[in-house]
Amino acid sequence: MRRHRKIKIVATLGPASSDKATIRALWEAGADVFRLNMSHGTHADIAARHAIIRQIEAEVGRPIAILADLQGPKLRVGVFAGDAADLAEGQRFRLDLSEAPGDASRVQLPHPEIFAALEPGSTLLVNDGKIRLRVESCGADFADCTVTVGGTISNRKGVNVPDVVLPLAALSEKDRRDLEFACDLGVDWLALSFVQRPEDVAEARALARGRASILSKIEKPAAVKAFDSILAVSDGIMVARGDLGVECPVQAVPPIQKRLVRAARSAAKPVIVATQMLESMIESPMPTRAEVSDVATAIYEGADAVMLSAESAAGQYPVQAVATMNAVAIEVESDPVYREVIEASRKVNRRTVADGIVSAAREIAETTDIKAICCFSQSGTTASLVARERPRVPIIALTPLVGTARKLCLTWGAHCVLVEPQERFKGAVLSAARAARADGFAGTSDFIVVTAGVPFNVQGTTNILRVAPCDERLIFRADPE
Repeated sequence: MRRHRKIKIVATLGPASSDKATIRALWEAGADVFRLNMSHGTHADIAARHAIIRQIEAEVGRPIAILADLQGPKLRVGVFAGDAADLAEGQRFRLDLSEAPGDASRVQLPHPEIFAALEPGSTLLVNDGKIRLRVESCGADFADCTVTVGGTISNRKGVNVPDVVLPLAALSEKDRRDLEFACDLGVDWLALSFVQRPEDVAEARALARGRASILSKIEKPAAVKAFDSILAVSDGIMVARGDLGVECPVQAVPPIQKRLVRAARSAAKPVIVATQMLESMIESPMPTRAEVSDVATAIYEGADAVMLSAESAAGQYPVQAVATMNAVAIEVESDPVYREVIEASRKVNRRTVADGIVSAAREIAETTDIKAICCFSQSGTTASLVARERPRVPIIALTPLVGTARKLCLTWGAHCVLVEPQERFKGAVLSAARAARADGFAGTSDFIVVTAGVPFNVQGTTNILRVAPCDERLIFRADPE
C-alpha cells in the first residue's frame, strides 16, 4: 500500500514516540520522513532517536529520511512581579530593556534589535497574537504602545513582529550548535526557522557544507514577500502555517499556501504543508471532518508532503494519526478528480534537455502501457524533475548514493532504490528492470521508461531515455554488447 501513495508523510518524534517499537509502528503506518525538533529534548535525546531510525532503516531495507528542525531565535517578554498582568483594550503599555519585574504598565523586552526596527504604527503580537499592541512612539530602548486587543500577559510569552523585517539572523547561537550537531549525526534535511531573506538560507548552507539539504520554513510575512528569491536558494520549502497564521491575517493563509505550493512544484523542489493538520488527534483517536478536508486539500494541491507535529510527538494517538493521514492520501489519490486537478495545475517549464527528457518520459508512460518511470540520479535532480511532472505511473528513483536515496524520501511519488554504480547504460536498464520487478511495479512481460545521464556518475547530465522491457533476455537481445 505504501508504494502506491504519492504524497509523503512527515512525522515528528517526541515524548510520545521515542521508543523503537513506536517509531517502527509509525513507519509501518506510513511515515516516510521523521522530524527531530531541535526546540525540545537534549542532544542525547535527539541522537538516540536518530540511531533508532537508522536501525529501523536497516531492518526494513528501505531508505528513511531524517529532518532536523532548527528552533530559530525566540523573542519573548520578561517576567512579571506577580507572574502575570491583565491588559485592557485602549490602555497604554510600555516595553523596555529594564530587567525590573513587569506590571500592568510595562515589562521587559530583552531584544534591542526589535526596538531598532520598530516604527510608530507597527504591531506587536504577544502569546500567539492573543494580545495585540500598536506602537505609538519608540526609541532605542523602549516602545510605548496602545493595547488594541487585551487579555492576560504572563512570564516569557512569545512576541511576533509582523510589520517589519527584523535585523536578526535566522540562526541563533543555539541553532549554530544544533546545526553542527545534526550534520555530524548525519541528518538528511535541515529545516531553517525564522527565514526572512535569502541571505538567511545562504548562511545556513555555508555552515552545513553540503552535509544536509536546506529546507526553508515560510512563517513570516517578510518571507512570503521575498519568497521567489528564498525558493531560488533553498532545496525545499515548508509552509509553516502556525506562525504564518499569527503574523498574517488567518484568511490570508490558504491563498499563501496555494501560491507557495505551486511555486515550489514549478521549481521541482519539495514542499511540505505543516501545522495543525490533525490537531484534535492529540487527544482524540478520530480527527474532525475539517481536519480531514485540510489534509485532502494539501494533497489535491500537489504538495510533496504533509506533516504531523504534536499529533505524533506528544499526542495520545501518534500511530493512529499517521494511519489516518495515510488513509486520507490513498483515498484522495484514487479519486479521478485528483488527476484532473493535478494535471490542470501542471506548469510547463521546459528550458533544458533534462526538462524535455522527463516531460517526454511522462508523455510516453501515460500514452502507452508503461508500468513505471525509472530514473538514475546522482544528486536527485532527475527524480525531482520527473516528480514535477506528477506522472500517473510510479517513479522509481535509482541511485548508488544512500544520501540521495534518503533525501528523495521527501519528494512526491519517488520510490527510492539503492543500486550499484553504473558505467554503461545497459547496466542501468538491467538494474531498473530488476528493481521494477522486485518491488512489484512490473512483471517480466511489462515495459518501463528509463532515464539517465551519460556519462554516468556526473551530476546534471540527464540526456537519454529508453523504453525497455522488464524481460532481461530481451534487454540483452536488443543490446548484446
